[in-house]
Amino acid sequence: MKRLQFMSVRVLQGLLALLVIATANFLLVRAAPGDPVSIMAGEAGASDPQFVAQLRAQFGLDQPMLVQLVSYLRHVVKLDLGYSYRQQQPVADLILERLPATLLLTGTAFGLSLLFGIVLGALASRHAGKWQDSLVTVVALVFYATPLYWLAMMAVLLFTVHFDLLPAFGFFTVGADLTGIDKALDIGKHLVLPALTLALFYMAVYARMTRASMLEVAQMDFVKTARAKGVTPGRIQRRHILRNALLPVVTLAGIQAGGMIGGAVLTETVFAWPGIGRLMFDALLQRDYNLLLGCFLFTAAMAVLFNLITDFVYTLTDPRIELG
Repeated sequence: MKRLQFMSVRVLQGLLALLVIATANFLLVRAAPGDPVSIMAGEAGASDPQFVAQLRAQFGLDQPMLVQLVSYLRHVVKLDLGYSYRQQQPVADLILERLPATLLLTGTAFGLSLLFGIVLGALASRHAGKWQDSLVTVVALVFYATPLYWLAMMAVLLFTVHFDLLPAFGFFTVGADLTGIDKALDIGKHLVLPALTLALFYMAVYARMTRASMLEVAQMDFVKTARAKGVTPGRIQRRHILRNALLPVVTLAGIQAGGMIGGAVLTETVFAWPGIGRLMFDALLQRDYNLLLGCFLFTAAMAVLFNLITDFVYTLTDPRIELG
């Protein structure tokens, strides 16, 4: 009963947060210079004030800002993300069409970053103060501080231009007409570079978190007791220290999992990956208000959803959270 009440409060807080985010996104997008009408009129080579006024009336941009905001929030409550006049499709359909590619990219990057981050963090913790610890720390700091777009471009230059090992752009080979396992392998080759590029930043975060958490757990009394009993160092590292140190790492990973979808904009843009991040970037250039707001709201909803999942998992692992 307490768990149900706890999660009900969290769900309500998440919905309120989404409304606040939707409002803030609307105001920020409208505050940016340019609008869909000016872009479309410029592309059409038309500067007739009457034509521009007709377009503004068609898109509802001639209404006061408050009226536009209320209308937008009313549609959001009904789960209606609107219509993209630039793409001539409903916004929800465009997002769902790009969602599989984004989930494939971010899911692969998330798994790789978590796996290698924990392994490197455990290695650094076990050899704290030695050259292995220094090496992992330096590598983690380098990848954490390196901009994703620069890392992506260097990966293209190295593995595509110089060595010609991996394809750099797209989701699959255009015109190859592959099916079955051959198509899956072709998509996998195109996935390697963007997934590794996106994973390296988060891997650095998890490596540092794992190292710090394991060093903290290693000083606890139950670990000292295990050493006094003669338990082998490897078993202590795996069964006593790592298992108890993973909780904050998993918590951080759960929080960042939702944000990774929105954070893939640069990676998808550099590698021409047909996901939501690339869709968001194109909508920004075209001033496609409805599509841009829909992408923003969807990524925010994913972040809130993963936060709720993390909260629920936490109530299962640590019942004291419910009382808090």
